[in-house]
Amino acid sequence: MANVIITGTSRGIGFELAKLFAEEGHNVLALSRNRKPIEDLGHKLIHAFPFDISNKKDIETLDVFLKETWKTVDVLINNAGALLNKPFLESSTEEFQEVYKINVFGVAEITKTVLPFMPKEGHVVTISSMGGVQGSAKFPGLSAYSSSKGAVITLTELWAEEFKEAGPSFNVLALGAVQTEMLEEAFPGYEAPTTALEMATYIKEFAINGHKFYNGKMLQVSNSTP
Repeated sequence: MANVIITGTSRGIGFELAKLFAEEGHNVLALSRNRKPIEDLGHKLIHAFPFDISNKKDIETLDVFLKETWKTVDVLINNAGALLNKPFLESSTEEFQEVYKINVFGVAEITKTVLPFMPKEGHVVTISSMGGVQGSAKFPGLSAYSSSKGAVITLTELWAEEFKEAGPSFNVLALGAVQTEMLEEAFPGYEAPTTALEMATYIKEFAINGHKFYNGKMLQVSNSTP
């Protein structure tokens, strides 16, 4: 039984991940601004409290929970993300910053908070996007989103190098099109070939076993464009 933290669990891939891990008997801390969908599941192995990854007080609440309750974390999945689909010249500085607050700075803050509780065999998995991969297809309107997803790819490489002796392992998955609410927001009417449950199943297996084979790697998980 592992202790698993997942962010962005109110819908889509994060929601499915929380269910899959709990159904396998793992302890899950499901973190999202909206905890109702998770609480409605009523699963005894899923813990939840309101959590905004960009809010300093919520990060402090997480730290207290880990010190007083869990003591150790085996897997951290940085899944929470914000999307801005807007022409670059129409995007305000504040809108750009809001995306980075969640997709980059929030990921960095929660990772920094959880790391002291992770063993050498632990695994930090960050969810990126094919839009953040250099040389991949790019789409207008996603300057803030895709560039922020590129940033966490580089962060993952840096963390793996900095913690290569003490651990844990760090890897990032650049996802292609998955049928989620966020995809519908970015590409209205587009039907992805992969469901949220299918992708969550892949991520769950990778989170549990991927650190045995990879560290500091970016894996492209996509069979389509976008």
